[in-house]
Amino acid sequence: MITNSPSTHERGGSAEPIDSGPMAWWRALDRRGRHAFRGAFLGYMLDSYDFWVLPLGLAAIALAFDLSTAQSGLLATTTLVASAFGGILGGILSDRIGRVRTLMFTVVTFAVFTAACGLAPNYESLLAFRALQGLGFGGEWAAGAVLMSEYAASRHRGRTVALIQSSWAVGWGLAVVAYTLIFTFVNDDIAWRVLFLTGALPALLILYIRRNIQDSPTFEDNRHLIDRGAIATIWKRDLRKITAFAVVLSAGTQGGYYTLATWVPTYLKTERGLSVIGTGGYLTFLISGAFAGYLTGGYFTDRIGRKNTFRIFAVLSGALIVVYTQLPEGANNLVLFLGFPLGFCSSAIFSGFGSYLSELFPITVRGTAQGFVYNVGRGIGAFFPTIIGFLAESYGIGGAMLFGAFAYALVVFALFWLPETANSELQTANAELA
Repeated sequence: MITNSPSTHERGGSAEPIDSGPMAWWRALDRRGRHAFRGAFLGYMLDSYDFWVLPLGLAAIALAFDLSTAQSGLLATTTLVASAFGGILGGILSDRIGRVRTLMFTVVTFAVFTAACGLAPNYESLLAFRALQGLGFGGEWAAGAVLMSEYAASRHRGRTVALIQSSWAVGWGLAVVAYTLIFTFVNDDIAWRVLFLTGALPALLILYIRRNIQDSPTFEDNRHLIDRGAIATIWKRDLRKITAFAVVLSAGTQGGYYTLATWVPTYLKTERGLSVIGTGGYLTFLISGAFAGYLTGGYFTDRIGRKNTFRIFAVLSGALIVVYTQLPEGANNLVLFLGFPLGFCSSAIFSGFGSYLSELFPITVRGTAQGFVYNVGRGIGAFFPTIIGFLAESYGIGGAMLFGAFAYALVVFALFWLPETANSELQTANAELA
């Protein structure tokens, strides 16, 4: 059974308040935990950077290879479907060879193949390289999130893992800065290639990971318990309901998010008529909101629970997609300012994912289960950009993006069937969830 942590601890027979200051989560980490935090933060930040170079360069790529909106959407979907397989593999590897070794492997993979995209001679090779990049992209989160969940104290796990996820907004911001500079000073026909080539830089992170980061004591002490048949185990009676509805939760959250990730830059440039610099300015509001959303969402997951946080931000995200894409021509100022709450809500909903999935499953299957659930959801959600690409040919990009709001309805539906896990200790053996 999952047990809730007390709000005080006992020393010498007297209860002392637990540290609850704004940096309590950091003080609760030991030296190894702090190194793990830095490595996971940088890994996910660079993962984000390498993901975002495609949506940012998508308009230029479409011109270079004369692509339809459907073909453009397929580039994004291919990345995400491949990342689903990469995430499942990363989860299995994190149980088999350790969280840290898996983290190193995935970082090298997404860095090398992002750079290879910049050398693609045609659409087909770009599609292939992007699929291979997706393998590393999916696996990195699977390894990094479970690593940090095992180091974090239960009472701070939501905000600690949310801070790791906030690095996604940092990587996104760095990608926008690189996009703005490169597309300002380099012709569009080769600027997108230069942008992809900068994606090789994350490989340098391996030096830090190899020297400073170790697997958590929780994993090392229980390594002998790891279930070699974990994929089958998560579909057995005790866990199948949790697994199935966690996949739906993941699919809805990511389907809505990747609708925005793939199509907002193109929407701003083609339907709102913004320049490269103008698009960068609008995305600044979106990214600032995303960063604030990750941090705030992490606080809420610890204060009001995982499920309430998911519900609130799913409803708000769906409503904001509708408003953002349906504003009339000439309302670009409103589009600008709405970027902040849109980024805020669509990112805050992710804050509890790493901690929630770790809490749902015992250590015997945790890495495999977390990688499977999150990334099968990603694979399903990946079809949203392609569907929107097809719909855009009839309804325009703004009209087609309304389909993304449907994804958040899946989130609300899934939560009816999943348990609350806030303030719970991680399971060290198979147990029925309370």
